Amino acid sequence: MKSFKLKTITKLSLVLLVALGFAACKSMNSGTKSSAAKHPETKLGWKLGSQAYTFNRFTFFEAVRKIDSCDLRYVEAFPGQTIGGGIAGKMGPEMDLATRKAVLDKLKTMNVKMVAFGVTGAGSEADWVKLFEFAKEMGIETITSEPDEKFIPFISTLCDKYQINLALHNHPNPSHYWNPEIVLNAIKGQSKRIGACADIGHWVRSGLDPIACLKSLEGHVLHSHMKDLHVKGKDGHDVHWGEGVSNIPGVIAELKRQNFKGAISAEYEYNWDNNKGDVAASVVNFRNIIEKQN
Repeated sequence: MKSFKLKTITKLSLVLLVALGFAACKSMNSGTKSSAAKHPETKLGWKLGSQAYTFNRFTFFEAVRKIDSCDLRYVEAFPGQTIGGGIAGKMGPEMDLATRKAVLDKLKTMNVKMVAFGVTGAGSEADWVKLFEFAKEMGIETITSEPDEKFIPFISTLCDKYQINLALHNHPNPSHYWNPEIVLNAIKGQSKRIGACADIGHWVRSGLDPIACLKSLEGHVLHSHMKDLHVKGKDGHDVHWGEGVSNIPGVIAELKRQNFKGAISAEYEYNWDNNKGDVAASVVNFRNIIEKQN
């Protein structure tokens, strides 16, 4: 009798364990699906985050808090921003080892990862090495830059050595890399890790069609600064993505067609002191567009 009860209890326990395990798996799968639904860009291999320059009126860690509040998990830092968060100094290669570690440790607690750094550069080969060493230590995947073309062959070797991308950024005309053809000529014959940082809004300010620009750079787009403007031309200012003239649905569709993989930084350069809500609205619009295109 005791043996029968023991076997029955054992069977019941096994059934209960299986049921609990099934329920746990179902719950985990449900959570995964929910997360994927909220962040559809992750299915495409896109890391949607923000340029800290969007919040340049604040410290780096104040910017990170704002980025987190916009439901973003990635940050592109820019040189010279006060670090804040109880950490002295400014963001950049001049940070000592203790400061670098403190920044990385604090980012982990905030669940935001630094994936890019820029727009930046260097005036000598020694300083380029210093920049790449800083990027490697900070876990940075892409440096956005507008370097003097004379350094590009040397930068190419650093990209391969450190396994870090260098994305040529386009400020509006007459900045050097404003036109994709200039970028293509500059990177010809260099490492595949040298490509373009596609700044959508600055192309529109230069009178260029962002879709045509992306098409011309196919295979070389490593990073993007996402913007939408209220009018074409140099007087255009940022508006919520999908509500302006930059054809954000077309940009998304073209990046998808190219099978782009990389980080996309929100860079909202308007309403400087109170633009967190603008970024949040843009992110919602961006994700809704992705879902509608699926």
